[in-house]
Amino acid sequence: MSDPLAPSMATLHGQDLHYLDAGQGPAIVFVHGLLGSHRSWAHLVSELATDHRVLAPDLFGHGASAKPMGDYSLGAHAAALRDLLDHLGIGPVALVGHSLGGGIALQFAYLFPDRVRRLVLVSSGGLGREISVLLRTPTLPGAEWVLPLLASRWVRDRGEALGRGLARIGLRAGPDVTEAWRGFTSLGDAASRRAFLATARGVIDPGGQTVTARDRLPVLATVPTLVVWGARDRLIPCWHAVTAQQAIPDSRVEVFERAGHFPHLDDPDRFTRVLRAFLAPDAARDRQCPEPRGGNRLPITSTVVEEAPANPDGRRQAAVGPGDLA
Repeated sequence: MSDPLAPSMATLHGQDLHYLDAGQGPAIVFVHGLLGSHRSWAHLVSELATDHRVLAPDLFGHGASAKPMGDYSLGAHAAALRDLLDHLGIGPVALVGHSLGGGIALQFAYLFPDRVRRLVLVSSGGLGREISVLLRTPTLPGAEWVLPLLASRWVRDRGEALGRGLARIGLRAGPDVTEAWRGFTSLGDAASRRAFLATARGVIDPGGQTVTARDRLPVLATVPTLVVWGARDRLIPCWHAVTAQQAIPDSRVEVFERAGHFPHLDDPDRFTRVLRAFLAPDAARDRQCPEPRGGNRLPITSTVVEEAPANPDGRRQAAVGPGDLA
């Protein structure tokens, strides 16, 4: 019997794009972040495929998909998603994007608003210039010469040996470290490194994110939007969620207090519950909660995120307290 989570492949404009496709029902598309792949969502595909059709592609330049020379901008990735949906004959979808995938989801919703039923942004890019030094490093001059050395087999073997040693004494890395290492180990070949640098430099420079969706967010007023963030995110600050909440009318924010940059991996059970509640039919939700002002947004219990004052070095930390972003 075939594995329901075995990736399929579509050839789009002569390039192979790999993706998971499981289940039947309303369609959900999961979009991974920089250096990610469909594997970041595999546990959610299994959970949601019972009553949804769930797609999780490897973006071009990532995972098992092709890594051609060419355009790796947000618009190019959004167009590739549209082409995949057209190839599969799928209409409007619920779109879930993490990190870079959040930026792609925002671009997709702006370019193809009639293709998006609901939008979920998870630790999303595109909501502010501020990001960690780690994400800015690949944009520095000379990174293309240093990266092959850092991603060499010698370095990767020793990193894996260190991880095994720590595991033997009971120390295990959290999702942030695990996913960062998994992405780093994917850079063993020149084509992957070239695609990674092109993707990163398309949205980041040494000062931070260069692409912002803030001036376009009000356009999403007709798209029910949920924003999910980890309060301990050290890559993209949690207070960026405020930008989305303030700019997208009636959007909802859910903060995972103990999570980092991967809240869907730090607390997958809670993420699944929150996502299912957001995707549930409006009628079922309306029996439990009054309709919020401005339309059929689903009221999600949230945690207030306030923009904290800048530290002396210019960085901000998220100030989080209990409450509801209404």
